[in-house]
Amino acid sequence: MTILATEGLTRRFPRVTALDQLTVTVGAGVTGLVGANGAGKSTLIKILLGLLEPSAGGAQVLGMDVTSRGAEIRRVVGYMPEHDCLPPDLSATEFTVHMARMSGLPRTAARERAADVLRHVGLYEERYRPMGGYSTGMKQRVKLAQALVHDPRLVMLDEPTNGLDPQGRDEMLGLIRRIGSEFGISVLVTSHLLGELERVCDHVIVIDGGRLLRSSAIGEFTQNTETVSVEVEEGQDALAARLAELGESVTPNGRTLLVQVRAPETFDAVRDAVCELDLHLIRMEQRRQRIEDIFREPANV
Repeated sequence: MTILATEGLTRRFPRVTALDQLTVTVGAGVTGLVGANGAGKSTLIKILLGLLEPSAGGAQVLGMDVTSRGAEIRRVVGYMPEHDCLPPDLSATEFTVHMARMSGLPRTAARERAADVLRHVGLYEERYRPMGGYSTGMKQRVKLAQALVHDPRLVMLDEPTNGLDPQGRDEMLGLIRRIGSEFGISVLVTSHLLGELERVCDHVIVIDGGRLLRSSAIGEFTQNTETVSVEVEEGQDALAARLAELGESVTPNGRTLLVQVRAPETFDAVRDAVCELDLHLIRMEQRRQRIEDIFREPANV
């Protein structure tokens, strides 16, 4: 099932092209949109919501054209903006109920749904406090709650972990994963933190300078490479020298050595060298590719 699709999508501003001939298709599940700040992620979301017109090309969300059916799209899509947009004098309940009413829910249903989503995001006990006194993490949770309150078919989350500490990021990522896996709502989540998307996404789209670099299932990004990572307690330099003598290709990488696997015998060579030098082996594992590796490769559309 196609959730959204773009064809030659372009958006030009007076001094910059934010999106440049972007053609991509997104299916159901949790999809990550990754790129550096200024890559065009927020511009793409605004176009998909019908809030910004493209300069060229087109896009559809849930089968609806973004240029002619923006209001219909926004009724069935939830949106969590990147910027701080919460009125400080309202409580989370008041704000979430208001957003539910704006989406067309009757008053009673809006209050019930607001209570449900605030419980889901972990704000049930704090729901009547003015949001001006909330921490950054609590504000992010309110923004997520209002994006879910009208039971959308798709939610678009723009940098949802911005400003959060490590624990807060972990909790937010857990909530995002649950939205896709337990509630069956498709998710498009943007981030410039590549490791985060590896943890929660089924599919990842990589853009740079408004152009598509790659669109692949997460498993294709994180497949095993032909490299083994070796870490020893001490004696890393001696181990590297010994492996080089044995004809292995070795590259230091911080506390580890990256050894190119030329044949199954490479693993035996590492084991034997560690034993000969009487070193304490901490770990030896086949290295996996990471999303960030795509930025080191030539563009692959």
